[in-house]
Amino acid sequence: MTPALRHGPLGPSAIHLCLDMQNLLAEGSPWYAPWAMKVLPRLLALAERKAASTIFTRFVLPPQPEAMPGQWPRYFARWAALADRPELFDLLPPLAALCPPAVILDKPVYSAFAGHRLQDLLQARGVDTLVVSGAETDICVLSTVLAGIDLGYRIVVVQDALCSSVDQTHDALMAFYHQRLGQQVEIADMETVLAAWDQTT
Repeated sequence: MTPALRHGPLGPSAIHLCLDMQNLLAEGSPWYAPWAMKVLPRLLALAERKAASTIFTRFVLPPQPEAMPGQWPRYFARWAALADRPELFDLLPPLAALCPPAVILDKPVYSAFAGHRLQDLLQARGVDTLVVSGAETDICVLSTVLAGIDLGYRIVVVQDALCSSVDQTHDALMAFYHQRLGQQVEIADMETVLAAWDQTT
């Protein structure tokens, strides 16, 4: 029997927020992450079942990297060569094929909540729950999860649909969610999440 989510089923006010599963993670990219290809089938199964309730984000180069605040210009200068390979910023093809009905939002920083576009979209849809997947566990996923907590969303992290370039920090983040954020973050595998969602939709 599939275990239940701790805080109950997921309803129509939940969305699947999939972070930065882009060609940047594929072989041949300077940011190649082999683990991304391993989790892609599970992530794709979730996105296919809930395409109309899926939001994909893409980490992109800002139009004027030198105008970014603080330390960001230095960061983007380090990766300036990526501007010559715009195809790397596209979603991985199986995910891109789901758009529409899935939605794509671009962001030039780690958190999907930077600016107001995601929050405006979630409020317009009446969303109260974020089912989070994607890349990377210890950077963009972490930044987005913490921002979502601050905004009061129920957060469900799909543990077998995440990836990182570093196993140790991925594992540390899973322990962190369990040990320090247990009241605000639920950790579950993809099958558990789908079972909880299908109870109400």
